[in-house]
Amino acid sequence: MSENKLKILLAVSESVPFIKTGGLADMVPALARELIKQGIDARIIMPKYDLIDVYYRHNMNHVCDFYIYLGQKCVYMGIDSLTLDNLTYYFVDNQDYFYRGYIYGGDEFDGERFSFFCRSVLACLDYLGFYPDIIHTNDWHTGLIPVLLKTQYNTKIKTLYTIHNLKYQGVFDFGKINSLLNVNNYETLEYYGKMNFMKAGIVYSDKINTVSPNYAHEILNDYFGETLDGLLRMRQNDLTGILNGIDYSVYNPETDKHIHKNYSFDNHDLRFECKVALQQELGLQKRTDCPMFAIVSRFTPQKGLDLVECVLDDIMRKDVQLVVLGQGERHFEELFLNKQQQHNGRLAFRFGMNEPLAHRIYSGADFLIMPSEYEPCGLAQMIAMRYGCIPIVRETGGLVDTVKAYNKFTGEGNGFSFPDYNAHELLYTIERAGGLYRNKEVMNGLIFHAMRYDSSFERSAKSYIGLYKSLFLKLCCKKWFYSVEYL
Repeated sequence: MSENKLKILLAVSESVPFIKTGGLADMVPALARELIKQGIDARIIMPKYDLIDVYYRHNMNHVCDFYIYLGQKCVYMGIDSLTLDNLTYYFVDNQDYFYRGYIYGGDEFDGERFSFFCRSVLACLDYLGFYPDIIHTNDWHTGLIPVLLKTQYNTKIKTLYTIHNLKYQGVFDFGKINSLLNVNNYETLEYYGKMNFMKAGIVYSDKINTVSPNYAHEILNDYFGETLDGLLRMRQNDLTGILNGIDYSVYNPETDKHIHKNYSFDNHDLRFECKVALQQELGLQKRTDCPMFAIVSRFTPQKGLDLVECVLDDIMRKDVQLVVLGQGERHFEELFLNKQQQHNGRLAFRFGMNEPLAHRIYSGADFLIMPSEYEPCGLAQMIAMRYGCIPIVRETGGLVDTVKAYNKFTGEGNGFSFPDYNAHELLYTIERAGGLYRNKEVMNGLIFHAMRYDSSFERSAKSYIGLYKSLFLKLCCKKWFYSVEYL
């Protein structure tokens, strides 16, 4: 890599193709690849989980290993690396912390595991042969990196902290974390007597961003601010919203190997073949004369599935089909399983997060239902539009920034939306969309605007580069100041 390239190290808890629980794993590598295309030396560092496929683990190269102190414990730390498609990944290795059969345990031990990860990211910098200008941290798992960098390391590295979901903050026993990392800064890091990793990242990072402009605005009020809205208002001059994108090399109906029939906007009528193939795969009636609605989601309260539950029987009274893919809260899993038995041939539920099947659903379904209570960005609606599947969303977060409601007077719009978190508004919007399904002119217009919507990471990367450069200019100014000071 050229020495004059801006160097960015993206620290993250998960990344495709190695491990994934949500959109965070898609966003970071897609951003990194686009940054490389635009002349940035971007690399990723993440934990080396035992759940990573053995193929990848066997092909990793060992970079270094040594011991670091975590409180009174002397702990092994190894670094492995792997380069895929010109993108270098570093993996922090420690079997006690990351060989546990899970990514997140949901308990106090997660605080120790990711304290170790945050310390390791900084401890390994002198051994990588790659010294970043900026460390781009992501969500609570990396929130202590800016703290350690500012308080314990003599370096000019700048930090950007991306909030992917403010609700998950990483709150742990303060005394325990302090005993591991010796952070001490109780006044600035304390959160109701505990340590809050998300708060730490917000306080100590040089710049902060969220994954959509609207979400950056929403979290400044108490409803969406998850008790950190006051702190965010204090730092709002350093807070921006950058809309996520999707990886066009992965989500491309013209080349996607997972779908039944490849197509483009110019021959999107081939989607009907994808629809019939999906119906056959899932045991649904083979029909193209009725609309197929889809839900591809984690089953959490955030995703608005309680609204769906309220009106599901009303939806199924219509001449429609419904495909559901996801997992999460058992209540919703059992709901869709029971409704599948009740509406055999018209409702299909598949358990799990099956990426190839998700692609086939996007290519075959007519509408995607996404009635989120809140949505920092959302990728499903952008993926759906890329495949000509029309989103039905609630007007919140990144859904507002990406989905423009159909206007019957102008023909404009790439989806349908409703403002209030209300089951009857959801039902009305679904009925409205379904009622327009047989209007070919309207549907072609919606598909035109949806498939032509720019959700590429090329756009997002340019915004991130602007943030990086603003931080880099500060870094250069400080370097100049120190050089003058010592003359």
